[in-house]
Amino acid sequence: MTETFRYLRWWRDFLASEPVRVSAVLRLPLIALIGVLVWIWEVNHWLPELYAVILVCYAVAAVAWLWAVLRGPVPGWADYASSAVDLLVIVSLCMVSGGATAALLPVFFLLPISVAFQDRPRLTAIIGTITAVAYLAVWIFYSKRDDTVGLPNMVFTEFGFLVWMAVATTALSFVLARRAARLRTLQQVRVQLVSEAMQSEERHSREVAEHLHDGPLQTLLAARLELDEARERNPDPALDAVYAALQETAAGLRSTVTELHPQVLAQLGLTAGVRELLRQFQSRYLLEVEAELEEVGAPHSQPLLYRAARELLTNVAKHADATTVRVSLSRRGDRVVLTVADDGTGFDPGIVGTSLQQGHIGLGSLLARFDAMGGSMRITSARGHGTEVVATSPPEPD
Repeated sequence: MTETFRYLRWWRDFLASEPVRVSAVLRLPLIALIGVLVWIWEVNHWLPELYAVILVCYAVAAVAWLWAVLRGPVPGWADYASSAVDLLVIVSLCMVSGGATAALLPVFFLLPISVAFQDRPRLTAIIGTITAVAYLAVWIFYSKRDDTVGLPNMVFTEFGFLVWMAVATTALSFVLARRAARLRTLQQVRVQLVSEAMQSEERHSREVAEHLHDGPLQTLLAARLELDEARERNPDPALDAVYAALQETAAGLRSTVTELHPQVLAQLGLTAGVRELLRQFQSRYLLEVEAELEEVGAPHSQPLLYRAARELLTNVAKHADATTVRVSLSRRGDRVVLTVADDGTGFDPGIVGTSLQQGHIGLGSLLARFDAMGGSMRITSARGHGTEVVATSPPEPD
């Protein structure tokens, strides 16, 4: 049951993140409503074959559009195009349906509502007005075409309802647009603060790395050199043991310096940086590593993704009790996706961000960073079934 609720929450958040996805989902029951209403009313269409063709084409286009918006981001002009198609199709259906015009009345109400989801008050007002006027115009057309139909007084009442809906949805869209603008401003401030915090941490890490490299590491290497000369003059197993310890310590310190200040990341890009990180991880821990790393260049978000890879691998080594870790890196459209999965003990993802138990403060910090920068991080885990973390970058330029 918990997994079901988590899955439903994920779909809720996914749909709500892009308003166009909500209108795309609502469009399918709208098309079903058109067919059901006309079928229940048993309307004799003026052009039944053309009516069926338009409705079927509309359904096919709606399914294709839903598939497109669920796959990924869509261009801004697509919102306008989808609303224009809605308006054109519904007016066309009314024109070829004859007496079905009244049966299609509820369908008109979705047009201004779906546009209101786009946070565009002016467009909402225009579409709402066109919808009301088009409904009245169709009735006038049929009242002139067929003397037996006439123009019932109820038509003007229904026209009034459509005008009211246009005003109400415009007001709603205006409020939503104002709130969205404030949220965008806050989001920009948040992104700037997180970016500055990351840059400050990077500078601090670089300073620490340079201090370790120029101080303790050089002292250690000098001591190792002197000890090596002493071993040549006076061979002694005790000196050999000390030399081996110094060698191991120097290697560990050099690895720490590289992690704090990964020059390979700045010089060669993210893929080389993650590959070097995996090499160090595999040499340090007795874990099998399976890697599928595509060349993704040097994306703007590579410091964030590199930090995520380092943090996630550290969590696997310290907390997962795993035997195998799988890492993949790829570019999907304008996003870079990093996946780290293990076959360890797993945990309840619900504690991330709300609890400091088991050292998951690092995951909570990563979640906040990705969210603030416009990316995402999805954690799938259950006790005894391992963990998979999918980190997706903010939109990246080509």
